[in-house]
Amino acid sequence: MSDDTGDQRPENDGQRFDRLPATSDERVVAGRPTREEVVGWWEQRYGLPPETWDGHTFWEKGNGKIWAFAADLVSPNPVEGLGLRILRARQEHWKPSTNAVQRFCGAASKNVVLLDEDEAETFARGDDQELERWEGDWGYVVAAHEFEGAVEPIGVGLYLHGELRSTVPKGRQEDLS
Repeated sequence: MSDDTGDQRPENDGQRFDRLPATSDERVVAGRPTREEVVGWWEQRYGLPPETWDGHTFWEKGNGKIWAFAADLVSPNPVEGLGLRILRARQEHWKPSTNAVQRFCGAASKNVVLLDEDEAETFARGDDQELERWEGDWGYVVAAHEFEGAVEPIGVGLYLHGELRSTVPKGRQEDLS
């Protein structure tokens, strides 16, 4: 892309991993989230402490698919896979991945919907359910269930208008009854 002055600006290359810039002052690709924005979003939305991400580098591949990698590499990087996809950004409402919620959201303190056994089974099957008792934010939530005294994240739910919609991927849905 170029502007009227002929200045060339880097564009997102969806075929490679590019490290997220630390802050907006370091951003060179328009629209690319920053590490600061990603860490801040997890903290604001789910109450995850920023140190959750210490030791991880953040990468974008595709248009807004954000990955976390527990090491460091040169950027850009043309590898096919790198770490764990944690987030879909570059849209109005960012959406966490199921893997990220299961891996990191045991420490979440906000927007966690605690499901009883029947509700957890319904959610894990991939079925939507009425859930009028939730008084938290609408949008993407962490669906969790207490197991042996600990709250365990099951996956990502979408809560709207008194309904919890399961976003468990078809290949990972399970009948736990």
